[in-house]
Amino acid sequence: MKIPSNPVLDKLPAHLRQYIKPQNYEHYTAQNQAVWKYVMRKNIHFLKEHAHHSYLEGLHKTGVSINEIPSMYGMNRILQDIGWAAASVDGLIPSASFMEFQAYNVLVIASEIRHLEHIEYTPTPDIIHESAGHAPILANPEYAEYLRRFGTIGSRAISSQLDVDLFQAMRQLSILKEKNEKPAQIDAAEKEVSRLQDMLGDLSEMTKIKNLHWWTVEYGLIGTLKNYKLYGAGLLSSIGESKWCMSNKVDKKQYTLEAAYQNFDVTKAQPQLFVTPSFAHLSKILEELADTMALRHGGRKGVEKLIASKQLGTIELTTGLQISGHFSKVTSFNHKERDVAYIQLKGPVAFAQRDKELIGHGIATHALGFGTPLGKLKGIPIAIEDMSPSDLERYKIYENEEIKLEFESGVVVKGKIISGTRNKQGKVQIIRFVDCLVTHQNEVLYQPSWGVYDMAVGKRIESAYAGAADENSFDFEPHKISSDILRLKETPLEQCFKIAAKPIKDKAGLENEWNTILQLGEGNWLLVLNFYEKCLEKNRELSTCVLSELMRIQEQQPAISHLIEDGLALFKSKEDLMKIYK
Repeated sequence: MKIPSNPVLDKLPAHLRQYIKPQNYEHYTAQNQAVWKYVMRKNIHFLKEHAHHSYLEGLHKTGVSINEIPSMYGMNRILQDIGWAAASVDGLIPSASFMEFQAYNVLVIASEIRHLEHIEYTPTPDIIHESAGHAPILANPEYAEYLRRFGTIGSRAISSQLDVDLFQAMRQLSILKEKNEKPAQIDAAEKEVSRLQDMLGDLSEMTKIKNLHWWTVEYGLIGTLKNYKLYGAGLLSSIGESKWCMSNKVDKKQYTLEAAYQNFDVTKAQPQLFVTPSFAHLSKILEELADTMALRHGGRKGVEKLIASKQLGTIELTTGLQISGHFSKVTSFNHKERDVAYIQLKGPVAFAQRDKELIGHGIATHALGFGTPLGKLKGIPIAIEDMSPSDLERYKIYENEEIKLEFESGVVVKGKIISGTRNKQGKVQIIRFVDCLVTHQNEVLYQPSWGVYDMAVGKRIESAYAGAADENSFDFEPHKISSDILRLKETPLEQCFKIAAKPIKDKAGLENEWNTILQLGEGNWLLVLNFYEKCLEKNRELSTCVLSELMRIQEQQPAISHLIEDGLALFKSKEDLMKIYK
């Protein structure tokens, strides 16, 4: 599969690379290019006054053209200069994967482009939103670092099963709307999204992260409540929403952690927006949210979140040992949040240190699950991990010793020690037993007949987060590319768009083209508008006839009358527009 690359993109792990697909630039039609050109012209004309100054500067720096759909190859050649890359992906991808792309400094871009009937707003990601919305602001170093940091934290946020179901429902709804499916299908999909949203109780970490992303990266304003500029990609790429957000009908709020608890509907215009005083303030709020996450607190609640998510997750102990897998049970004692007696995982498990799998402790070794006690030993003031070699010898925690370890929690480990694993600081991380019996009260947790027992060492669970510590430890579920550019059939209308896009001919040639457009163009407003621009430069008399046709279309189709008016206004300011862009 041929994809554009740069040194940043080359560092992506395999489980992310599977979402990347070729852009297939040749599949874009003349009508696709006309949609791009119209939206970009209109946006820049409006945004020159209302967007953050980084927007216009960033269009140049990220290789986004006003006149034609950008090529990923060109964007990647330019983006590498600011330490980023762009990748064409398969529409909506899982939230954790989307965040992880950002952590690797990769901007994901849906290569599809909206249809003409959705020219003002599309419910699905498209190349206008992704490249013309997200890419330009990346040229601002403070914002680019926020986006990278957001990806690092966001990809570790723990989801709920409801998050997964809601993502699938929203993806289905956005696809149905973009394809203009039957109203009954769209209505059923909207009801399913509403049903799932109504089920949301305590918001998961991933939901809070997605909310912050929406109100900043997608629909953020910067400045003060009375004097603000646009920087969110949804506003920078949507003709309708960029104007709508400026009205008093949209409530403007100071950007605080409150935004993490404000849900959104991806298919509708936003009723409120948040204003940040600076890009640095975005990072401050992100860190405030991170401080509430299991990523920084661990403990029993962190493990309970992983159990409820039913997704692959990781805990990190005070010794630095990372344990990754599917968590199934956590037992606590003393009713204290951080006092965990025992944890249990099912299925394959892997150990790691500093995100690198420990040799001999991959899923082949721990294929059937894993369980371990945590905490301090009963009656011994020093935790195992803090014991010096002399301490370990004194308490007979030594190779070839038959030992009985009684934990404060009531867990008892009895067996023969055969080896131990230490970290770089010399702290014991793993103790390996044979003939081992592990019990808690009257429950048998491990039997000697089950083979060698590895006991993890740690006073506490310092961190709990989604995903594996080492992404290479587990086989990822293959993703099948399910979509391509929404290609328009080679219809007479498409032929007319090709005619309108050709270089200017003499007067006679233009008249022949106009007769063809009248016969086959089906009254398409954007087609006639593009031809009108062509006539202005070469045939003023014919342009009068074309303008009359535009007026007729306005009368017949009042819903799109404002789009024609806006297009005509752009021609009047064309020279100013090109000066701004240059």
